[in-house]
Amino acid sequence: MQNGKDSDMTIRTKPLPTIGQEVLDLDPGAGIDDVTARDLVDLWRDAGVVLFRGVGTSPETLLKLSRCFGELDPHPIESFRMPDYPELILLTNKGGLRGPVYAFDGVPTYGRIPWHTDLAFSETPNAGALLNMVEKASIGGQTAWLDTEKAYEALDSDLKQRIEGLEARFEFCADLAKMKYCNPNGVRVGESSAKFPDYQPLARPLVWKHPDTGRTIMNFCPLNLQGIVGLDDAENDALIQRLIDAVIQPQFIYEHAWEEGDIILWDNYRMMHSAMGHPVDVVRVVHRTTLRGTAKAGRVLA
Repeated sequence: MQNGKDSDMTIRTKPLPTIGQEVLDLDPGAGIDDVTARDLVDLWRDAGVVLFRGVGTSPETLLKLSRCFGELDPHPIESFRMPDYPELILLTNKGGLRGPVYAFDGVPTYGRIPWHTDLAFSETPNAGALLNMVEKASIGGQTAWLDTEKAYEALDSDLKQRIEGLEARFEFCADLAKMKYCNPNGVRVGESSAKFPDYQPLARPLVWKHPDTGRTIMNFCPLNLQGIVGLDDAENDALIQRLIDAVIQPQFIYEHAWEEGDIILWDNYRMMHSAMGHPVDVVRVVHRTTLRGTAKAGRVLA
């Protein structure tokens, strides 16, 4: 049954408070049969965000569950990959910092990433990803997701008409201080040792059809967004601010307070997500898998 109603599905679910679904009574470590795997894929595509609460922290469990949803894509930077598990990414400050630290209102914070979709600056973005909380932060560390499908549905007709056919310009942003929109005003403290590939500026349609579901979604990524192709500065900034005000609304957002053993799966085409970060001296350990994307979603700009 699903949501308390009779269904042909082999899994039970319940809605999360705003967007997405929670799967009940599933033990991925015990094995997932083909019928259940197909039902999970259908649920993922329908809900966009799926929570598996308290299902474990072993790499094998995460890999077994992740492979239900597609081919896995190792991180392009080898130092982020887990030893012995190249398809897993280790996100942690345990044993040393692996990424930049920013001070917000004078407080050093690790792991904060504003609203974004993964590889928004790539012609072929990820299809999705799964996060597994191994050791939760005692302070902070929440993650949030925003449903651009629901946000688009709620736009007024004039705004929908205004953005139809427009392209957004995305560029890789390794420094939050260089964010043009929704900048959280963090001051970078120290340098990161991570070396990223060179990404060329990319144009993607603001309004897009989901490659698997055909539903209308948005390519809207404040972290990497640099403007709208073909608009002058004044018109560009006014339109983007109007979109920010309409899209980044609590009714489209699910914020998760992690417990160890939780796994969350999301659709990277449809969902933006945001990491809240945590104090530098607070340990947090997360494993992640990434689902390889196959749909071309933009064009490189000269």
